[in-house]
This record gives sequence, structure tokens and C-alpha cells, in this order.
Amino acid sequence: MNKKDLKEFLDTKVDQYNHPRFIDSDPIQIPHRFSKKEDIEISAFLTATIAWGNRKSIINNANKMMELLDQAPHDFIMNHHQRDLEKLSPFVHRTFNGNDFIQFVESLHHIYKEHNGLEAIFSKHSNNKNLQVAIHQFKKNFFEIDHLERTKKHVSDPLKNSAAKRINMFLRWMVRKDQNGVDFGIWKSISPALLSCPLDVHSGNVARKLKLLKRKQNDGKALLELDTSLRKLDSTDPVKYDFALFGLGVFEAF
Repeated sequence: MNKKDLKEFLDTKVDQYNHPRFIDSDPIQIPHRFSKKEDIEISAFLTATIAWGNRKSIINNANKMMELLDQAPHDFIMNHHQRDLEKLSPFVHRTFNGNDFIQFVESLHHIYKEHNGLEAIFSKHSNNKNLQVAIHQFKKNFFEIDHLERTKKHVSDPLKNSAAKRINMFLRWMVRKDQNGVDFGIWKSISPALLSCPLDVHSGNVARKLKLLKRKQNDGKALLELDTSLRKLDSTDPVKYDFALFGLGVFEAF
């Protein structure tokens, strides 16, 4: 398939899957239940954090997270008392447990109180190439308060060669503005051109079959290679092709 045919094929798949009906089967449905900016971004960040494994389980457990935060995540994070954190202790999603959840609440409180929120911290450290340095800096700020060492594994660091799939997915949700109401685009200070594709087993396998990616591991180097390929297809909105790669892999077993 030449570049022109590949782009036409993938653009067709983007149109097919970048559609509101996609929301009902995807974890992105959780932040879509909120209207306040801070509630959207916090619920999105927490949902993305546990977005590995069975999609139904991810959605169920993200729902539980929102219930435990009284369906008002920003208010809970900014105004909770120590006793409020106790009810979070039983939470578990795979290796992310109640202690991790409590740490995330405390770290998010710190981010909003000392760094003016999630958007401000990513915007401050973004450069003109991508958001990988910004993710690295975010992790440093997230854990600059007293923290559990075990919880650090739940925020990936692309400068340590991680593909950082979940946090790149979160950033796609926040930054990319589409015309179909799937991605939110509520972070106006960051260009969608800087986004990286959430690279996982599905998108990676499809990308290799389409010769967008040669590297076999789904790591930071593979992400850079895939980003380079996708930006040649659309330099202003490269991660729209996440819909195509994911849809082909999950729904069509491409």
C-alpha cells in the first residue's frame, strides 16, 4: 500500500471509529459524565491510570473510583479530610490498590494547590516536538511530596523508554478536539500536533502490519518511530489515527 492509499484507508477508519457510539464501549465514557473542567480532567486521569486489562473491568472500577470520590472528584481532592481517605482503602484494580488511590488523591491535591492544576503543569513543560519531557516533569512534580515508592510505577516515564500508553491516552482526551464529541479538547494551551499515539498491543500490531512501525517492542523508541510515521500522514492531528489503529485491532482483528 503506497502512502496515498494508506492515508485514505486510515482516514476512512478514523471516520468510522472517531464517532460518539465509540464512547459507550470505551473508558472515555467516565469523564464524559462530568461538565466541570477539573472534574473532567481528574476523572480522565484516574480512569486512564487504571486503563489496562479487560475494558469492562476498567470501566466498572473507574465507576467505583468516582463513587468513592462522591461523584465530585475535584471537590473531594481539594477539600477531603484524612478520615475521608479511609473509604478508599478497599479499592483495587489489578496492581493499583487503595494505598495507591490515596496517594494519587494527595498528589493531585498538591498538583492543583501548588502547580495550578494538570493543564498548567503539562503546558509549562511542553516543547515544540512532543510531550514526553512534560510527562517526565509531571511525574517528578506528582511525587515531590511524601509518597509510597510502590505507587511510582503507576505513572510512566517516557525518558526511561516507556511508551507511556495510558498517560498519552489521557493527553489525547484532554488536548485533541474533534468534531464528533469524543475527545474533549479542553486544554487549549497545548497543540494536538505534539500528541503521541497511545501505543499498546493492538495499535502496535496493526501499525506493524501497515509498515508504520518496525520495532518489535512497544517501548519509547517504538513510540517515537510510530509518531514520526503518523505525523507524515497528518502533521496537525497525528493521534486521530489512534482510532483507526485501535479499531482495526480490537473490533476487526486486523
